[in-house]
Amino acid sequence: MNKIQSQARPVFPFTAIVGQEEMKLALLLNVIDPKIGGVMIMGDRGTGKSTTIRAIADLLPEIEVIVDDSFNSHPHNYSLMSDEVKQQIEQEIVLNTEFIKVPMVDLPLGATEDRLCGTIDIEKALNEGVKSFEPGLLAKANRGILYVDEVNLLDDHLVDILLDSAASGWNTVEREGISIRHPSRFVLVGSGNPEEGELRPQLLDRFGMHAEIRTVKDPKLRVKIVEERTKFDFNPSECIEAFQEKQNVLKKQIIQAQQRLPNIVIDDYLRVKISEVCSTLDVDGLRGDIVTNRAAKAFASYQEKDEVDMNDIKKVITLCLRHRLRKDPLENIDSGVKVQQVVDEILDIRE
Repeated sequence: MNKIQSQARPVFPFTAIVGQEEMKLALLLNVIDPKIGGVMIMGDRGTGKSTTIRAIADLLPEIEVIVDDSFNSHPHNYSLMSDEVKQQIEQEIVLNTEFIKVPMVDLPLGATEDRLCGTIDIEKALNEGVKSFEPGLLAKANRGILYVDEVNLLDDHLVDILLDSAASGWNTVEREGISIRHPSRFVLVGSGNPEEGELRPQLLDRFGMHAEIRTVKDPKLRVKIVEERTKFDFNPSECIEAFQEKQNVLKKQIIQAQQRLPNIVIDDYLRVKISEVCSTLDVDGLRGDIVTNRAAKAFASYQEKDEVDMNDIKKVITLCLRHRLRKDPLENIDSGVKVQQVVDEILDIRE
């Protein structure tokens, strides 16, 4: 294979993306704290959804994995190891490690459950008594990003499996009384065009955040976007090099935010205010409260703070709640605007 063939396909730099701040913020916060629960991005065609998602994956620092392991097992964290690696560690076998780019896995619309979850070789298990497992996309996505374009057109059953794995961090495959379980902790990112249909509310509710993006209307901004894209298409390496310093700064900010996150605190007064907003909006369940708390902490950490303040909550709460409101067919107001109105009424900054 020659040098040109072996080179990875160039990825548009995240810091070169103009506008779409809501989408970029949602992705950054999910990368800082994957337990937020992923992000659903709904918007017009040609607004840079796929480009931005691939760009954030390319930006992330490399991760350390066990060599020749199908599940990107962590060398030290037990909750991110496959059972096979755990057994080898318990037997004190020395395992080699390597650093790889954060996995970015695309789930095609026509994917089957076997392709997603993996398959067990029943014949081999019965004849030889050996568990033989062919890993699926959920195995490849462990410790990375799993992206589903047009998620609103994906079979509800597959969306359910995706959301279960994203929430629990594990994938279990059962066939004919044989069961295999492996780690599958990833940031789930779905995108779609609302004109092509919505997700069922109970599935939508399980996404941590919901970003809405629209086509840029400002002519000057549109020209700038076209210019940046044209430069990249004409000479990708030159464009990547021009933004390398900004990319490195942002990468450092993400790493520091991840390290700072466990020590971020949120005052009880602010917790009560978050729950008051959720209660006033008649949000079902407590996912909205939990995700808003997590997102506010992640944003405070990204801003290099030690404690969450009211502005941090205001910045993230619409992203966390807009998709959890009950649909009223007689109401014309946008759900994001409705959240913002209630937030402005309740979240008065203390002097």
